Amino acid sequence: MGTTDRDDRHDHSDDHPHDRADHHSDDHADDSPATPGGPSTPPGPPASGAPASDPPAPGGTPPAPPGGSLGGGPGVRHTAALALAHALSAAERGLAVIPLSATKLPAIRSPHHDEADHPHQPPCHGECGRPGHGVYDATSDPVRIRELFAAAPHATGYGIACGLPPHHLIGIDLDTKSGTDAPAALRELALRHLFTIPETVVVVTPSGGRHIWLAGPPDTVVPNSAGRLAPGIDIRGAGGYLVGPGSRTTHGTYSTVPGTAHLPPAPCPPALLRLLTPPPRTARHAAPAAGPQQGQGLVQFVLAAHEGQRNTRLFWAACRAYENGIGPDLAPQLTAAAVRVGLTEREARSTIASAARLTGHA
Repeated sequence: MGTTDRDDRHDHSDDHPHDRADHHSDDHADDSPATPGGPSTPPGPPASGAPASDPPAPGGTPPAPPGGSLGGGPGVRHTAALALAHALSAAERGLAVIPLSATKLPAIRSPHHDEADHPHQPPCHGECGRPGHGVYDATSDPVRIRELFAAAPHATGYGIACGLPPHHLIGIDLDTKSGTDAPAALRELALRHLFTIPETVVVVTPSGGRHIWLAGPPDTVVPNSAGRLAPGIDIRGAGGYLVGPGSRTTHGTYSTVPGTAHLPPAPCPPALLRLLTPPPRTARHAAPAAGPQQGQGLVQFVLAAHEGQRNTRLFWAACRAYENGIGPDLAPQLTAAAVRVGLTEREARSTIASAARLTGHA
């Protein structure tokens, strides 16, 4: 299961550049979450090999295309047809989808790609009527879905937009890479805040991570975040997307934990929902202008980003800057840092603007 330089789009956000899905980061998530029956009980491990499923049922592992790779020729057409079948099945459950490439990025190139040299032009979220706007293209209309996949013949999977009716999907993305143990962190949060994760859809990522699907209330906007709840726990909310089960990527196939594919997204426990939503903005005195050294740790955090981390790190740093009252003053430095590590100025500005909106400072 969001967002976004060509390798970072998974959020955030969304709220991200016009040709990217915000914060989609689905290469995170590892290991088992707190599950139904108690915060310390992990869901059963995936069956040996990938769990099988028929193409019409989202969540299974589709047969390998001829040649066993994502190369060209009949294999690509076979994989694209399976991706479309999974996407249409997901849409039957009310989920809005978009085609994804093998790198988990939206498979349709932005129609505004050549306009990146005009950073002051507001990003288009589909108002132009053409496809290629990432998560903003998401739809559950089967006719529109077929049109999107026809425009993306090399699609190998599909993304599921979060935050949209009827489910208002929230994705809990658990990671155990980079020395983190997100499942343990989630169990600790569950014990501390007295909630359990109900029976729901759980998706296994190629790296062994887990994505937990939950349904949010229609009147609550859950923002995307990376590591804010706890190290290794990313949240896919409004403006983000999840890689759908059955999708094939360069690292493997996403599949559902056996016995969960038929379940609807379970309601998010109220105690967990409170942790996922920012507190209401209260009136505050104007913060003093940022001094020459204030916020430099956040700038360095962005400068240390590797490919695949740039949008996520920039969004996180911008959120922290706005929460500490130095967002407007630090934004130019964060933009410059993002450009140095490979984002365009327009992408950087769009991501920082997203952070301002999600923290209530836009």
